[in-house]
Amino acid sequence: MNAFIVELKNKPGELARATEAIAQKGINILAFTGATCGDSGSVVLLTNDESGTKRALGDAGFRPREVELVVASLANQPGSLAMVARKLADAGVNIEAALPTGMEGGNVSVAFATDNPGKARQVIGERVAAGSR
Repeated sequence: MNAFIVELKNKPGELARATEAIAQKGINILAFTGATCGDSGSVVLLTNDESGTKRALGDAGFRPREVELVVASLANQPGSLAMVARKLADAGVNIEAALPTGMEGGNVSVAFATDNPGKARQVIGERVAAGSR
């Protein structure tokens, strides 16, 4: 599963322009996160059509960066995210983005984009409850 990191200008309408390009192709956005800092920002998008999303964003003038995601199921309790972030840091894995993708029972699914998805998968596992030590 891949997501797209898209650099945006920090001005009204940029997120609308990117998401409209995707919507016009009939592609559903399943999860997203974003933030700005100064004159720019980024949005991270997870959709139901990766190749279509890449095309739609490119056609709209964006240069999306496709990143592999590693999904973990974290206990919905204080410290769960901190524990996973520490495990990745101690393994030398940098987190580039994190997307909450759903809730099931007492757990939240979080998709992590990292600089080393293979190592991240080894450290936190794919869909493994990360709330337990």
